[in-house]
Parts: sequence; C-alpha cells; structure tokens
Amino acid sequence: MNNAPPLNNHLNLATTTSWFRAAAPYIHAHRGATFVIAFDGETIDSEGFDPLLHDIAILSSLGIKLALVYGARPQIEAQCEKQDVPVHYHCGLRITDDASLKVAKAVIGKLRLDIESKLSFGLPHTPMADARVRCTSGNLVTARPAGILNGVDLGHTGEVRRIDTDGINQQLGLGNIVLLPPLGYSLTGEVFNLPAEAIATAVAVSLQADKLIFIGHSNRDLPRELTLQQAREKLNAHPSISAAVRACESGVKRVHLLDRAQDGALLQELFSRDGAGTLLTATSFETTRQATIEDVGGILELLQPLEANGTLVKRSRELLEREIDHFTVMERDGTVVACAALYPYPENAMAELACLAVSNSYQSKGRGKQLLASLEQIARNAGLTSLYVLTTQTAHWFLEHGFKPAEIADLPVAKQALYNYQRNSRVFRKQLD
Repeated sequence: MNNAPPLNNHLNLATTTSWFRAAAPYIHAHRGATFVIAFDGETIDSEGFDPLLHDIAILSSLGIKLALVYGARPQIEAQCEKQDVPVHYHCGLRITDDASLKVAKAVIGKLRLDIESKLSFGLPHTPMADARVRCTSGNLVTARPAGILNGVDLGHTGEVRRIDTDGINQQLGLGNIVLLPPLGYSLTGEVFNLPAEAIATAVAVSLQADKLIFIGHSNRDLPRELTLQQAREKLNAHPSISAAVRACESGVKRVHLLDRAQDGALLQELFSRDGAGTLLTATSFETTRQATIEDVGGILELLQPLEANGTLVKRSRELLEREIDHFTVMERDGTVVACAALYPYPENAMAELACLAVSNSYQSKGRGKQLLASLEQIARNAGLTSLYVLTTQTAHWFLEHGFKPAEIADLPVAKQALYNYQRNSRVFRKQLD
C-alpha cells in the first residue's frame, strides 16, 4: 500500500515554505514598527471584513504595533434614514445636529463593540485561534468644533485638536491594539463627529508611524507607486488620495492605499516585493538612477580609495566615461553617495555586478543593500536570472546578501578569458527569484 501523502499536499507545503522564506525579510523589518490602519464603514459592511481582522491579528502577533481607526458613514446614514433624521453634507463634511449626533454616538459605539468582539474571537480551528488580541480604546483624541464654513454651521462636526500620543504609546507598548472611533472629545466635555481619515492622519503624524494604511475603494486604476507630486495630479482619481496627500504633507513617510475587495491585500502589501496596493511617498532628497557622464567625477571619488587598497581594479576616467551606461548611482542633495555597475551577458542570462561602492559617510545605513536590490530588479527586467561578482576583500558582505560561492567555470566564457589569476578573486553567484 502506498502511504505517501497526495501530491497536492507536497505542492501546498512547497508554496507555503516558499512564501515564508520570501516574507522573512519583511517580517524582520516590520517587527516593532508602528502602523496606523484606517478602514471605512463600507469595509466594515463587506464580506472581507472578518478576514481583514484575522490578518490584523496576525500583524499583532508578529510584534507590529497597531492603531486602528474606523469610519461609520454608511451605518450612520442608514440609521438616520430609519429614524427619519435628515442627513446633510457641506463641502464633504457632515452637518451634525443634535439628532444626528445622538444617532452617530449610538452607531459608532455599537461598531466599536462589534469590532472588539470580533478581535476577541478565538475558537480552535479558526484563523483567530489562540490569538489573544487585546484591544483598547478611550478618550485619546481631543477635538474642537469645525465651526461655520462658508456661512454654514457644521454643528457637532469637529476637527482634531490633539492626539494623546503618550496614552496611545503606553497601550502599544503593552502589546495592545488601540481602536479609535471617528469621535473626539473637547476640554469642555463635548463630543464631536470627526472624519476617520483626519484622525488616522493625525495619529500617524503624532506617533511618527512607520506606515499609514487606508483600506477602502479599489485602487486598480492607480500605479503601484506614486510620488507626492504625482498624487497631487490624481486627486480626483481616487477617494483616498486626498487624505494620503495630506498625510504625506504632514510628515507621514509611507501611505498605502488598499482595495477592501481584495482578499489578503494587507498581508500581500506588507510581506511581498510587488505588494497589492498603491504606495505614496513624499519626495525624497535621495534618488537611485542610471548614471550620466556628469557623474563620472563623483564615481571616481567613491572608487579611488577602494582601488588604492586593492579592493577594486583601477579604472581610468576614460574607461568610466565609455562604460557609464552600465552604472547606477544613488544621489543625495546633488552628491553621488553610492554606485555600482551591471555588465550583462544575455546569452548566459547572467550579469556581472561590479564597482559597488558607498561613501564612508553613508556606510552602515543600508545604502549598499538598497543599491543591490535596485540592480537586481534591473537584471530581472532584462530577463536575466543570476548575478555574479568577483571579489578579494568583501566576500562576507556578498554572502550575507544571498550570494553563494561559485567557480571560475561558472562564469560566462567571455569573462573566463579575462579572469586575472594574479588577483585570485573569489567568485560568488546569486540566483534571482
């Protein structure tokens, strides 16, 4: 009798193993980070909300500090209609009179209890089994009235005045998820209805959060990445872009837009190279780009110390000028702070990585790793499947970044003919997944 497990079990195990290995760098990078996640009322009403909370519980179990902000617009509107309470908006803001505030408080309170109960769900054989997620809330947002806008009194609609950063950080430090409703409290004891996006942005800024994530409308028509300037040009293309732009303008470094209808989008965005949403980042002082002839002087300054100590083979200015199209540089404030070259051998689906150098002022800050990742992507885009490098003094660095020892015979034939036996360089190779 054949007791071997079905083939599909082997395939599933291989897929799971491969995913975990690919996700491991992101798991390490995100541990201890602070994320603010905002989801709208439509997301709460969607079929994907329970799986989303399961994924949020996974993030918490991985040591990520989480502040959740939820919206309630459709639920409030539905309850107002049920109770014959008029609903009015002005400039995109709800006009909150006494009757609609009463409805809003009841609806928002019920949603908070529902979310807390779902996060407490932990039956065996479920995604939340033994999760033991602790969730806390409170009067952590101080608000003031939005007042009269263009002659219209917005009533109990408010604006964020202050975030209790210490209070939130205290709860995050205890491993608790902080749940924030779209309400704020004044120093005089009043309650104000606030936009969830405004609270999420204010919290992300005050906590200096590593990421702000908006989960809501489809982002299928948006590119994978947007600079702040590009996003400003698309303000009418997506309901959450304006909130994302305001967040970036207020100091949030990374804002993600995710589609509520895409199952697992949160995990895919955070733990895979390609992601699942749109990433908006503020314009950086630092860029990675293809080198131009004007960069030769800066590249020479980086290479010459390494040439002097024998780490790199000496290259003349004339040779650099001829080969400048092979170089990629990292530039900060007009200065080349790192460089590397890629020499492709398309007939072998390989490329040589050479002249990887980082300014002394920027070493130990991840520039080399970032530059390597950039060149790996260039190689992938060119249809190449592996990189190789020849080195005499930096073997450990390349081993730490995924290269494995190889032989001279593994090099392209054209490169074998140029191998310098006097330097006796070691050969390392890395497969590109």
